[in-house]
Amino acid sequence: MTATSPRAARPAAPDLTARLAEVTAVTEEHLARTDHAAEFPVEALAALRRTGLLGLLVPAAYGGLDGTVRDLVAAAQTLGRSDMSVGMIFAMHCQQTEAVVRYGTERLRAELLPGIAAGDSYLASVTTEAGKGGHLLSAHAQLVDEAGQLVLDRAAPIVTGGEHADGFLITMRSPGADATAHQVSLVYAHRDQLDIGASGDWQPMGMRASHSVALRLTGRIPPHQVIGEPGAFHEVAAAVFGPLAHLGWSAVWLGTAAGALSRVLKLLRSPAGRARFELGSELLLTRVSRARQRLDAVHALLQQTLRTVESGADLSAPARQLQLNALKITASEECLAAVDGLVAALGLRHGYLKDSPTRLELALRDLRSAPLNYSNDRLHLADGRLALRDQGVSFA
Repeated sequence: MTATSPRAARPAAPDLTARLAEVTAVTEEHLARTDHAAEFPVEALAALRRTGLLGLLVPAAYGGLDGTVRDLVAAAQTLGRSDMSVGMIFAMHCQQTEAVVRYGTERLRAELLPGIAAGDSYLASVTTEAGKGGHLLSAHAQLVDEAGQLVLDRAAPIVTGGEHADGFLITMRSPGADATAHQVSLVYAHRDQLDIGASGDWQPMGMRASHSVALRLTGRIPPHQVIGEPGAFHEVAAAVFGPLAHLGWSAVWLGTAAGALSRVLKLLRSPAGRARFELGSELLLTRVSRARQRLDAVHALLQQTLRTVESGADLSAPARQLQLNALKITASEECLAAVDGLVAALGLRHGYLKDSPTRLELALRDLRSAPLNYSNDRLHLADGRLALRDQGVSFA
């Protein structure tokens, strides 16, 4: 099955301002509780449902907002300013939606996309597996073809929002005795088609509201719920999963760091801030400057990578893969470094304590997960191999 695009020509970008404002207002209202208790942000998800934002990338023909990847990047950055967990939940759902839009069978699109557009279906991703971590292009658990149905039994140590998802996109080894670990199929399973067991507790340093618990999923699905060609998940990963992950995640991280910097600047310019801080301090000004420089660099790379993806060029070319990976690595490191520098600039009271209106402590904890979210070390290994294939050092 080749990728398809059921989107028609769009006259204008959807106006997301009011929708995003509603979600961010709800997010801000419940942020302290969801972080403290490590609770999934059910109120923010409800707002994403009723505003139609879950259907941002669903084509208009299915009732969606007919948005683009550029719209996703803008929305993810906005949501990240309030809460990185909510931003990541949204960006990952959109990644799953785009895979269905571009690679799902016509029957699956007709069954699933209207519900996503209506806010009835929030999708979670199941790609992690014990023994392989988050490596996308291999799978141990295998589908079984039984009487025209595909039987799955899948355990995953981390599933963001899995206990609240209405459906799952799951990587599985293809059926057949001769199928290798790298013959991976992506399948969709609705919650009603599965028995779901959760295990363990979720008590991380940051990203506490993502509630990424371990799940065991067992059930049966019909063959038309395979997304893309059987055994060819690598095509979906190269065209959708990788690019949208790196763009969406980086946008959220940039939003989180930009929100933190904005709150710092508002504090510094407030009457209380002017009384507490010496705004002429060379050390303070230099640290604020460096934070802004880091975020401007991430923003520039994000926009350039977005243009590369929008161009329709072959993303498998080494220079383009290197650019996509550089975006993820750079955004994850520089956004964290920017916030860490702001903590040092403001000191104990407004840089380190939980009750500061800057929320630097929360941003720092959340952003510490960014280099670990598909490990930068793993990406550097891949980039080293890619760089050896590009002796001319070309750029995307």
